[in-house]
Formats: sequence, C-alpha cells, structure tokens
Amino acid sequence: MGEWSGETVGPDVWETCRELIPVGSVFAFLAEYRGRLFPAAMFADMYPSANGRPSMPPQVLAAAITLQALHGLSDFETVQELRCDLRWKAACGLGLHDTAFDSSLLAYFRRRLSRSTRPHRVFEAVREVVKATGVLKGRHRRALDSTVLDDAVATQDTVTQIVSAVRAVIREVPGAAEVAAVQCTAHDYRDPGKPRIAWNDQQARADLVDALVGDALRLLGHLPERQLGEKAANAVGLLALVAGQDVEPADDCDGRDGRWRITRATAPERIVSVVDPDARHVHKTRSHYQDGYKAHLAVEPETGLFTAVALTPGSGSGHHEATVALGLLADEDEPVDAFGDTAYSTGPTHQALRQAGHRLFLKPAPLKTAVVGGFSLDDFAIDTAGSTVTYPAGHTVPLSEPSGQKMQRKALFTEQCTGCPLREGCSTSKAGRIVTIRPHHDLLAASRRQAATDPDWQAAYRRWRPPVERAVAWLVAHGNRRLRHTGTIKNNAWLHTRTAALNLRTLINLGLHHNGTTWHIRATA
Repeated sequence: MGEWSGETVGPDVWETCRELIPVGSVFAFLAEYRGRLFPAAMFADMYPSANGRPSMPPQVLAAAITLQALHGLSDFETVQELRCDLRWKAACGLGLHDTAFDSSLLAYFRRRLSRSTRPHRVFEAVREVVKATGVLKGRHRRALDSTVLDDAVATQDTVTQIVSAVRAVIREVPGAAEVAAVQCTAHDYRDPGKPRIAWNDQQARADLVDALVGDALRLLGHLPERQLGEKAANAVGLLALVAGQDVEPADDCDGRDGRWRITRATAPERIVSVVDPDARHVHKTRSHYQDGYKAHLAVEPETGLFTAVALTPGSGSGHHEATVALGLLADEDEPVDAFGDTAYSTGPTHQALRQAGHRLFLKPAPLKTAVVGGFSLDDFAIDTAGSTVTYPAGHTVPLSEPSGQKMQRKALFTEQCTGCPLREGCSTSKAGRIVTIRPHHDLLAASRRQAATDPDWQAAYRRWRPPVERAVAWLVAHGNRRLRHTGTIKNNAWLHTRTAALNLRTLINLGLHHNGTTWHIRATA
C-alpha cells in the first residue's frame, strides 16, 4: 500500500490557493480532513502484500471516488478534473503540476474494494462520522422508499440474447467451438451481426427463433463432460436460461418434437440483456416500466441523511420493498418510527418490524371489492380466534382451517347469499360470496383502522413520509438515474458511495468539523 508522504508535484494547492477553494464545500472539507476521514489503516487489508511497486495512496483514491459519485462523472471525466481543477487537486492532495493517474486505476481501486471484506467502507466511514456528531440523537424516524435506476446496457430481444449467449459458450467453454460447428446451423455465430432474414416477415422470425433455440439446446446437450471454471459455467447457465425464458412449445406441439415459438407472456424475472444478467424489467406503476435495478433507501426525514441503502435487481419476491425494508432497519440501535407507502405494508413486514419494537406508519394497501362501491373485507366481522366470519346482513359462517401453500382460510356464504337483500353490493358470483382470510389478517386490519381513524397517525404520516422524495431527488440528480456499471455488486457499491457523498455534503452544510478530539456539528438543523 502506498503511503502519503506529503510531497506534491509542484506547489501544494491547498496551501497556496486555499482562498480560491469555496468555503463550506466538500472540496475544502476533504482538503482539510481527508486523512481523518479516510486514514491509511482503513485500507490496509486491501493491500496484503508488501511486494511490488507501491500503489497510489488509497486516501487519494477514496477522496476521488467520493467526489466522482457526488458529481456523477465517468472515470475519464474524474481524471480530467483532477488534472485541471484546483478544487479537485486540493481535495485529493495533488500538487499544482500533478497530472493525476490513468483512469483505469479508479476501476482497479473499486474492484479491490468490492472484493474486500468491507466493500462499503466509504459509506461506513461517513456513517461513523454521523454517529460521532450525534446529529441523529433523538431523531427516531426513518422514511423508507425505493427508486428505479436505469441499467447501463441496451435491452436485448430474444434473438440477440440467444445469439450472444451461444457466442459466449463458444468463447468460454473448452471444446464448445467444435460442437457448435456441427450442431449449430441456424446462424453463423462468427458473424458479429444479427441473422439475415426478412425481419418484417412474421413467419421468418418465428422460424428463426425455433432454429436458434434448437441450436442452443443441441449445443448444451453435446458439450463434453468436464469440470468448468467460473466464466465457462456462467456462460452455460446463461445460455440455458435465455434459451428457455422467452419461448414455449409451438402450436400443436407437446414440447418433445423440438418446435418452439415466442411465448405470449413475459417470464417472471426475465433477463433483459446477457451483457448485464442482473438487470430486470421493473414496474413501479401499472402503465410504466423500466429496465434496471431498484435502489432501496432509509432516510432520516429531518436532516435528509441516508441511514441505510441497498441495491437489488428490479424484480423478484426477494427484492421487494417490504422484504428489503427489514435489512434497512436491522442496524438501528433502538426502535424507530418507520414511514413507508403501500409497498411496505405486507403482513410479514408488519409482524417482523413490530417484533423488533418499531412503530409503524405504513400506508395500508386499499382493499378490492367484487362490486364497485360494494362490501370489502373490512365490512365483515372476522374473528380469527373464534374461526367465524359474520356478513353485514347478520349471517355467520365458520372459517376453514389454514390450507394451501399460502395458509389461507375461507368462509363460504354460498347458501346465505340466496335471497340476501345485500347481495347486489357484495358479489357477482352465482355460487355466492367467498371470504378469503390470509395470514397476518388481524395485524393488517388493525393497521387499516388506525390509518383511517387516528388523526395523530395521519398527521405524522403526512409530515414525515414526503421528505424521502427529496432524498430520492438528490440521489438521481446530475444524470445519476442511469447507472454506469453492470451487475448488482458494482452498482450496489456505487449506490453506497453516492449516498456517502450526499451524507457528507449534508453534514458539511450542517457545520461539520473536527475539534481535535471528535467530529462535531456547529449548528444542528
């Protein structure tokens, strides 16, 4: 690991041009406190060997990637700023005549970070500063939200994905090229372009998809039996996935004669590009979707400080807001008031967060009715302990025992609906109304009642939930809605660095400084 010697190429910019660096800026703060915020010992584990040429001091690179994330720059643009901008030179400790370094060093440093035991140590360092200042002391509210970040690659159609995946197998798997030469006849996979067909001919497109899937399956079936390395195994797995995610057996085919067509539905958690297999279709609303990832945020609403963040693929039950929320609040030292929209209002989330002692201000999801303006689930008197459900007209029927994978219980009003004067506002089913009770019903029903009738709950939600939208706007400002990296690991690292830089800027605006003993805020918000 390279050590900071204090010597610079040319005059020290911070010493000679201090009056030119904006006071109260992140540049001035890093110029003065870079060594305290990012001490050398913080990165020692990333450089386990003393052999070879010393690296660029990691404090310089840590300051550089923090500023890079704050301003939304590419590696090339970052190095240009380090060469030409006095503010950047002062912040990173470079001399006036220093030409910085090759931009690939930033990628190399991020790779070292991602492979270390503490890949988010920049975020953790700023979080320790937040803790030392005590700025969050007594502020026990956390607003939760997520936002979609666009992926860094182009969305690929089925043909492009299969062709690219076959090429990857040929390139990475030993012996695959020989197998492909015999088994893959639908396209010349050495040709960098797309297959040459009449793309406006629907039948030609269908025949091509059928042939490409056949190529992929034959290639997978005839690969030699051998132990594969990581890249080769990933290429084989990816080909198997993309060859099956968008196709189904052709008409009048049972799936055994090798005829395929484009499926008429979208596969759950569909891969949108073989260049970035972690990117997904993301539906934030019913009418609008994007391709990319979800950034999950926990924010202290008074100061706007990010207390925890996570980045996940855009779809999948394990990446849902309600699931990720448990991890965002897991490191809280004491119970908090958690604010979130309907995405967080699920039964398991309510139960887990309440058991942890948190107070919940999660907007309940609206109940659906079979008839517009008719009776919803909350219009029935439901006694889960006594296993009975009473209809608004006074009919009471028993609840069944939990059954099925979702452990649901049902109350059947088939006989009671006959001749009932309230039936038109209850059900359109000829068999009568069936009430389905899911696990955690009592928790969710109590949450709906509180949200509808408790003025203190309503006032708190209206006041403390909206500020998280401001934090989201900060996150995606300066073109940061679109990611620059591929894969969950790299993009999650960027998200942590980006929010660390935003937190640092917020703390500086609040008056952050070091009094010689600890971090201190001159004037709290």
